[in-house]
Amino acid sequence: MSTAYDVGSSTNIKWHEGAVPTENKEAIMQQKGCVVWFTGLSGSGKSTVACTLEHALAESGKVTALLDGDNIRHGLNSNLGFSATDREENIRRIGEVSKLFADTGIVTLVSFISPYRRDRDRVRSRVPEGRFIEVFMKVPISICEERDPKGLYKKARAGQLKGFTGIDDPYEEPLNAEVVLEAETADGKRISPQDQARTLLEYLHSKGFLTGPSTPPK
Repeated sequence: MSTAYDVGSSTNIKWHEGAVPTENKEAIMQQKGCVVWFTGLSGSGKSTVACTLEHALAESGKVTALLDGDNIRHGLNSNLGFSATDREENIRRIGEVSKLFADTGIVTLVSFISPYRRDRDRVRSRVPEGRFIEVFMKVPISICEERDPKGLYKKARAGQLKGFTGIDDPYEEPLNAEVVLEAETADGKRISPQDQARTLLEYLHSKGFLTGPSTPPK
């Protein structure tokens, strides 16, 4: 007899394993599911690098999903604002979605400011060990403000935008990110999104995410 459980606010539910194991799907796609989580200030290049990486993966025949913070707020998270509570729920939801994609064997690229360390760590704890790759876009706020693609820093500095990360709301840097992408070389030369994406592509290759089992498990 199957057993039902209470989970959060839901009652009488039961986890159902998929009919096709993750390993079988990974063997078919010749890749391993993972969550590549881009975090950093607005304007740090998260979405640009994630998009560049996705194109590179697609060109090599890999199956990907790209989940962008702005895009997700158009649908799934359209009912959330930018309070600490809403930010937490924003990350919780996208963390669960990204886990579902990764469990299907998809290389899942997630681009969210995700300013609070505890929220990112909570997502990490939900993903199988070794399959959560935190990518810290370590870009000084001065460069982010210089870029300011949406004009948000200008509004925040003028007091027209409250609770803006990096200005009047905190950003907690990762303590042990798997990959740290700097904006500049030691001699001050800007690093292009293409070079940053190449670094990540090499990382995924080195960790075996871009090859799957030679034969599906029986």
